[in-house]
Amino acid sequence: MSYLLSKKQIEQFIHDGFVRIDNAFSAELANAALAILWQDIPFDRFSPESWTEPVIRLGMYTQEPFIKSLNTPALYAVFDQLVGANKWIPCKSVGSFPVRFPAGKEPNDIGKHVDVSFPGDDPGNYFEWRANIKSKGRALLMLVLYSDVSSDDAPTVICKRSHLDVAKLLYPEGDRGLSFMDLAARLSDLPNRDEVLATGKAGTIYLCHPFLVHSAQSHKGTNPKFMAQPPLLLRSELNIMDQEIGFSPVEQAIRLAID
Repeated sequence: MSYLLSKKQIEQFIHDGFVRIDNAFSAELANAALAILWQDIPFDRFSPESWTEPVIRLGMYTQEPFIKSLNTPALYAVFDQLVGANKWIPCKSVGSFPVRFPAGKEPNDIGKHVDVSFPGDDPGNYFEWRANIKSKGRALLMLVLYSDVSSDDAPTVICKRSHLDVAKLLYPEGDRGLSFMDLAARLSDLPNRDEVLATGKAGTIYLCHPFLVHSAQSHKGTNPKFMAQPPLLLRSELNIMDQEIGFSPVEQAIRLAID
């Protein structure tokens, strides 16, 4: 099976900041992954009354169902299309998992944000991690659905075209970039963008530009939402200046913003 992106899909990625891949992996793989995840959740899978917290955070799974879901020839071909051949590192673990439950109270992590990709002065403090204009360390943000997600099931909110706004923020900051908290503080100054909900069947993957603004939301449905947010790592930094080498779609989007 091939998922090679069409010219229209690549243009969508450059301009909107994401592309959706349906049926990227099978329902059987998703169910096998869920069986493993439930072993680490302090709730009873079959007793909704035990689901007392709106979010449980899990992460860094290396078992076969997780690795198989993100390491297929078809997905590799799409990574090559978006990032460039030999410019990314295959996923060796899958995390983090913010598993969301209809617990009847608001989660405390629903603010809009941009994922950061390299450590700051205190590597142990994620709020000091940083992002820069060359997206040091990160080629793509991936939203990987291991359960069916409807509009009621706390789908991630994607802000279309926000990656262009973030590139403009990062460009003057050079290689040092901005920290997670610095970026978050400046997002309110950005233009209002149309929002898309990351819904789909288990096996759906949203491949997102690393600068895309997104947010969680509270769960209004009945079934827990299982979604991983692994990065696709870069072998080296992005090229945004050397015309002779040429630019991948990830790089083209940044150039579109800063030209």
